[in-house]
Amino acid sequence: MTTTANFAGKTDAKFRSVEDAFRENFDRFGEVGASLSVIIEDKPVVDIWGGFADPGRTRPWERDTIVNVWSTTKGIVAGCAHKLVEEGKIDLEAPVAKYWPEFAQNGKDKLPVKYLLSHQAGLAAISEPLPPGSAYKWDVMTDALAKQKPWWEPGTKTGYHALTYGWLVGEVIRRVSGQTVGTYFRKEIAHPLGIDFQIGLPASDDTRVADIIPADPDPNNWFFQQLSDPKSLQTAMIMNPPDLMMPGIVNTREWRAAEIPAANGHGNGRSVAQFYSALATGKILGKQALDRAITEQYSGVDYALGLPARVGLGFILPSDTYPMGAGKRNFGHSGAGGSIGFADPDAHIGFGYAMNRMLPGVNLEDPRWKPMMDAVYASL
Repeated sequence: MTTTANFAGKTDAKFRSVEDAFRENFDRFGEVGASLSVIIEDKPVVDIWGGFADPGRTRPWERDTIVNVWSTTKGIVAGCAHKLVEEGKIDLEAPVAKYWPEFAQNGKDKLPVKYLLSHQAGLAAISEPLPPGSAYKWDVMTDALAKQKPWWEPGTKTGYHALTYGWLVGEVIRRVSGQTVGTYFRKEIAHPLGIDFQIGLPASDDTRVADIIPADPDPNNWFFQQLSDPKSLQTAMIMNPPDLMMPGIVNTREWRAAEIPAANGHGNGRSVAQFYSALATGKILGKQALDRAITEQYSGVDYALGLPARVGLGFILPSDTYPMGAGKRNFGHSGAGGSIGFADPDAHIGFGYAMNRMLPGVNLEDPRWKPMMDAVYASL
């Protein structure tokens, strides 16, 4: 048995510096296992992987290894919603209650669909305590959100809906399409385009899933400081249901099988890059639909995270504090601990990076990203 990371895959000679940056992450940041893919004009120019799929470094990271990518899943869900918008099945300006009548409770009868995607709905958490296991029961979560009173006046603030985003947007998708968001994505996008990404993972795929290696929270981070208040929005966001963020839960069969569309998509660098490449090249959405999806909805300090952010309709937009390559119209989404995917619709680039060792802190930037992204653009 060897504990030295081995690397595999293919890189075009012109993009060798991108692979160099990927490999350097293992030395600089203690990377355990990861995959990186860059697709330009439908052509994979970087498709590499390396390291190990487990903390004991006994299982090599293989070509088809997949891993939980946390909130990088949100971009996938946004793509599903916008596909239905383009088909005329969802109106972003229409009340959510048009598609989900029960949602009209507690003054939410006029709250528009677009606020769910832009994190402006005021539903970043559920205030009524839920029992353990609730996150795995779709109806329990959507019923609770339908009853929930907004934490702020919808449309006046943006506050990251870290977990509730998936059930909110996912329920609109379910009501309109008649399919869960995981099923809709699989049938309408993943299978037709050959994308190996799933929301709701069957047990047959467990043998190729890399174990997430959690990082210790950063006690100096503003977000974690709010957790000392049991009544804070931040506490409700991650502690209700109470077992949702327990250490190791992400590596259980129960977590993998459920559809938690804000946080439990499973894929790798290749599948994330394929998704964003398909967006960049018009395979999922037409130009008008894509332009609408990436139109800035808010720029400023996020009310829930206490961090500066620029958001579109389901996608994060680049800023000085959130690098996403050099393209002026780039868009994408990252996940807790370090995964990220983005598209450059002008240069037709899809970028995807997924790993199993999470770095500490709650922020919108990971130190592993920028060297790889800069190398991509320097190589063009």
